[in-house]
Amino acid sequence: MFIQFRSLLFELSKLHQTLSKTKHLHALIIKTHLSNDPFYATRIIRFYAINDDLFSARNLFDETPHRSVYLWNSIIRAYAQSHKFIDAFHLFKHMLSSETKPDNFTFACILRACSENFDLQRLRLVHGGVVVSGLGWDSIVSSSLVTAYSKLGPVSEASIIFNGILEPDLVLWNSMIFGYGCCGYWDKGLLLFSRMQSMGRQPDGYTLVGLISSLADPSLLEIGQGIHGFCLKNGFDSNTHIVSVLVSMYSRCKCLNSALKVFDSLLEPDLVTWSALITGFSQFGDSEKALIFFKKMNMEGKKADPILIASLLAAIAQLAIVGPGSEIHSYVLRHGFESEVMVSSALIDMYSKCGFLRLGIQVFERTLERNTISYNSLISALGLHGLASDAFVIFKEMLEKGCEPDESTFSALLCACCHAGLVRDGQEYFRKMTDEFGMEAKTEHYVHMVKLLGMAGELEKAYELVQSLPEPVDSGIWGALLSCCDALGNFELAEKVAQQLFEHKPMKCTYKVMLSNIYASDGRWDDARKLREAMKGGMGKMPGVSWIGGNSGL
Repeated sequence: MFIQFRSLLFELSKLHQTLSKTKHLHALIIKTHLSNDPFYATRIIRFYAINDDLFSARNLFDETPHRSVYLWNSIIRAYAQSHKFIDAFHLFKHMLSSETKPDNFTFACILRACSENFDLQRLRLVHGGVVVSGLGWDSIVSSSLVTAYSKLGPVSEASIIFNGILEPDLVLWNSMIFGYGCCGYWDKGLLLFSRMQSMGRQPDGYTLVGLISSLADPSLLEIGQGIHGFCLKNGFDSNTHIVSVLVSMYSRCKCLNSALKVFDSLLEPDLVTWSALITGFSQFGDSEKALIFFKKMNMEGKKADPILIASLLAAIAQLAIVGPGSEIHSYVLRHGFESEVMVSSALIDMYSKCGFLRLGIQVFERTLERNTISYNSLISALGLHGLASDAFVIFKEMLEKGCEPDESTFSALLCACCHAGLVRDGQEYFRKMTDEFGMEAKTEHYVHMVKLLGMAGELEKAYELVQSLPEPVDSGIWGALLSCCDALGNFELAEKVAQQLFEHKPMKCTYKVMLSNIYASDGRWDDARKLREAMKGGMGKMPGVSWIGGNSGL
């Protein structure tokens, strides 16, 4: 009977069990006096976890006297997957003091929880436990360590772990390549990819996804095309996930024609691929095509997710045409997305930039669960329309409701002060941000402060502020000061600022045009002409980057 019951449980575990079926099965186990057997308890805990009933899962765990490592793993995983990390860590600590010691799957689960909770300190403590337990060479644990360290930043530590494994398996290779990609080290990932092939290890789809995902700059287009060629040559072009990241890669590299060709090669693109293409058009200014493909996606029967909706609304905000935005708003209401914070915030921003602030305020007022992002959107919208005093009132309400402001909150407040020319208020909010809320001012905050002081005629104070900043000062801050000099006709200071921009890095075309106009306004026609000629001469093609090594195998 027991063998038949176990076989039944194995079969049931392959199917999705509803909560009512799980409770019925649990009752049957209790009735047959098998509830103290950790094997059955483990299965039922997994069913409860699938149905998000952690209360029943924990009760069963607490009532089971003989706890196997599988039982411990099931309950720890249940809490970790529900993002109840404190409970998962507490159970892990309790397990360490019990008779049952953690195995490689226990550590893998806890390491993933550390990375998802962005807890680097605890990650290092668990890493110490891995070493003490003798599992430092285990491929599952090593892959989890590499992934966790890469996600939290110290990719050098991930590399040390990887290089300590004599014969890394494919999962470990993929983890390290993906880790380099996450941290922006596409070149190291590519070298590792070549090394992997030279050692006779063949890549799979995950390897290529890790490589392609790391290419985020238009200057890397040629490398992306090379990897795309490798995918075609080795039969990976039918892998939906790879095609999706190729579409994203070409979109990020501003090569939307190639993105569209890759997209068209799929017979049935999934939502991720549709989103990659639509978001690509949205982010690089072709908002009309983004809307066209969104309509095509709907005709194909695909339902957008909140991330795609927010991206579309941002595209419409760039067009500043409210009609398509209202259509998307109707879509949001029909599909129940109005409670999603990123969607409601994007609606506020869209209506504001389209000139319909009142509609944006209505969206905010109908949002039941407001958080920092919601308040930031409204403060930014009010500031954009010159209603700084109303923005200040909303900020006060935000604090009273217990919402913690962030860097974006103060950026929106300072922007509001800029639009209204409120120097003292801007200085006070800047002081509050640093002194009362302990935030470090970022480039965007200094840009607003420079504009605020500069456009109020206090150019010398703005210049002193920029000079007080640690080197190197971001070109955006110098550019803000240059624009103020241009607006107020201070040619002498403008040249000083321009010199700073030239010294730090090649000056952007926008600033060169601005400086040329300043020279012209000051009657310095020869200087203006020379700068214009230099701009024309410097618009050559960026040289290609060679990435195929002698033994890369590509």
